[in-house]
Formats: sequence, C-alpha cells, structure tokens
Amino acid sequence: NTQRQIYVTAYDLQRLNDRLAELDTRQQKAFAGLIRELDRAKVVAPAQVPADVVTMNSRLRYRDLEDDSVAEVTLVFPEQADVDAGRMSVFSPMGTALLGYAAGDEIAWEVPAGVRRIRIESLEYQPEAAGDTHL
Repeated sequence: NTQRQIYVTAYDLQRLNDRLAELDTRQQKAFAGLIRELDRAKVVAPAQVPADVVTMNSRLRYRDLEDDSVAEVTLVFPEQADVDAGRMSVFSPMGTALLGYAAGDEIAWEVPAGVRRIRIESLEYQPEAAGDTHL
C-alpha cells in the first residue's frame, strides 16, 4: 500500500505545528492523523508547491465516490471553519485527508461508518499559485 507523496509549504507547516503545540496531550492524540500526515509530507517553499496541490486556504471541488455528489470547500484553520459557508477545518478528518493532495487524487480515510472515499476534481484557487503567499 504505497502512499502518494504529499506536499506542505514551510509556512503552512509552521502555522499548523504552532496550533498543534497549543493542544494538551489528549487533544494531540485526537489529531494524530494530522501529525502523521505532516511528518511524512515533503516540505517546500510556497513558490515551489505544485499549483494543483491542496494547501491551506485552497478552494477545491471534490467528488464523493459513494454517491457521486460534487461539493466545493475551502481548507481553513479551525477558527475560520464554517460548514455552511463551505470552509472546512484542516483539523477535521476530511480536512486532514485533503491537505497536501493534488487534483485527480483519490483519498480514502476511516470514519465511524467505515471508509469514506473522494476524488479531488479540481483546485479552484490555491493561494501560492495566485501569489497570495501571506494567506
């Protein structure tokens, strides 16, 4: 079971690690999946991240491979999350699953009901590709 290489910008990694460091041990255990993803990610400068990779504040369209529905979300930090506005926290299981993957990638992760599977259809906006490296 080969895992695809995922990418995270040095800026995003620093901000995520800062937030994770603020959590107590019990909370950190809850985010072990995110910590594992960050540990295995290839860290790159914002200008070097491929334009089709999901970074923080990227807006993407994905297809649910179970019911063939399509949705659009923006991957955000927890304090900016708003399900009704389509802003998904990177600390959510799905947000963790999306970070660092690219358009065309299929992703599967464990949920209480079994395994959820989606495919990233397209990146509608990526801050780094748009030159918005401060986001």
